[in-house]
Parts: sequence; structure tokens; C-alpha cells
Amino acid sequence: MNLAIRVIAVLIFTCNFSYSADLQRAEIEKMLKQADKAHPADLRRKDLTGLDLSGLDFRNADLWGSDLRGANLSKSNFSGLVLDLTVMVAVNLEGADLSNVSIFGVSMMRSNLRNVNLSGSRVIAILDNSDLSNANLSNINWGADMKNQSMGLMRASLKKVNLSGANLSNANLSRAMLRFADLTNTNLQNAELFAANLEGADLTGADLTGADLTSAKLNDANFSKTVLTGTVFKKIKGKESVRGLDSRAIFK
Repeated sequence: MNLAIRVIAVLIFTCNFSYSADLQRAEIEKMLKQADKAHPADLRRKDLTGLDLSGLDFRNADLWGSDLRGANLSKSNFSGLVLDLTVMVAVNLEGADLSNVSIFGVSMMRSNLRNVNLSGSRVIAILDNSDLSNANLSNINWGADMKNQSMGLMRASLKKVNLSGANLSNANLSRAMLRFADLTNTNLQNAELFAANLEGADLTGADLTGADLTSAKLNDANFSKTVLTGTVFKKIKGKESVRGLDSRAIFK
């Protein structure tokens, strides 16, 4: 099989995956009931695609590398877990508790994360076209991982993501990709946006009090009706095309 055919096969599999989970909900519920911190439920590398696992408590589970594509995990509890290298494309995590988790090297594209709690978490993931409206993202660390430059820039990708009404206070978004993101009415108080890419982003009505946008790319970004008390706009790029700033911002 030549390279082109293999690439097409992988794409077809990724976009049109069939549901063939290794376990069913009843089995997982039994495993979770018997588990504790010393003896976690072994869901490591398990295929859990398409399952309805809503409302479950996974805090005593090992989900490292598991395949959760298309699963319904709404209102489930993952607080404090390591979810590195899991696969979560098109997953439903609405209202789930993901506080203080580690999500590294994960694709979460086209996922439903409305009202999710990701506060205090460390996330390096692809979240393009996902819905995080009204999510609790306070103190989240979405900043680029500068220790893995041999692998290319490892950073959060949030292209065309819906963050409207989300709480991103004290968040680290340094070097994050936020092109065309919906940040309307978002709380970005004291957020770190160093060198973030906000090209085409809509920040209408956002609160940027104390936020640091040093070296950020702001081409065609919309800052209409934003709160800019103490906001830092140092060495920004694309300021000539920024909308809605007028004389309220101080450029350095």
C-alpha cells in the first residue's frame, strides 16, 4: 500500500470511526465501584468509542491512552486525572468536572465542552471547532510547552473555538492559537496572552482587566466594548487592522 492510500485510509478511519468498544457501560460501572486510588479501574488504552458514560465518577480510573471518540461523558467526574494521549474527537463533556487534570498530546476537535470545569488544568490539545461556552477555565494552563521544541511548538490549538461567556481569569494562554475564536463576553482578567495568535478573534464585551497581550497577533481582531483596565499591549502585531480599540488602549 503506497503512502497516499495509507493516508486516505487513516483519514477515513478517523472521520468515520465505527463503534466497537472493548467494554460496555455496565462493566465499567462495576469496575469503578470496585476501584480505589491504590487499585484504579484499568481502562488504560481501552476502546470506549461511542459509549454513554454520562454521570460516572472516573476519579479512581486509569484512562491513559484510552479511545473516547464520540463517547457521551457529560456530567462525569475526571477531577485530578492524567488523560494524556487519550483520543477525544467529537466527545461530549458538557458539564463534566475536569478540574486539575493533565491533558497532553490529545485531539479534542469538534467536541462539546459547554459548562465544563477545566479550572487549574494543564492542557496541550487540539480543540479546533469545539464549544467551550460558559466553561470554567480559571487558572487553566494552555501555555506552549517550551521544553519540547524538538517536536515542534507544542501548544493549545483553539481555532474557531466557542469560548463565549467562559471564565478564563488568570489563565495562561501564552502562544496559544486562537484564530477566529469567539471570545465574546469572556472573562480574561489577568490572563497571560503573550505571543498568542488572536487573528480574527471576536472579543466583543470581554473583560481584559490586567491581561497581558505582549507580542500577540491581533490582525482583524474585534475589541468592541471590551474592558481594558490595565491591559498590556506591548509590541503587538497587526494593530493597524484591530477593530474597536480606538484611544482606549495604550500601545508600547
